[in-house]
Amino acid sequence: MITIDVDMDKCQHYGQCVFEAPDIFKLNDNDKLEFVATADDIRRGDVESAVDVCPMQAISIVE
Repeated sequence: MITIDVDMDKCQHYGQCVFEAPDIFKLNDNDKLEFVATADDIRRGDVESAVDVCPMQAISIVE
């Protein structure tokens, strides 16, 4: 399992991560980011892509 962290102080809710891993990241009805804090190792590539596309660099994988 991998652990995902989003610094909500940095996050501006652009939603770019949603395109990379829509089952892990989503924008709620108020356009605020929600995410699942853990994912299977097989999803690492998608989560790493979400980390890379975040314009605010708010997403990280906790090792």
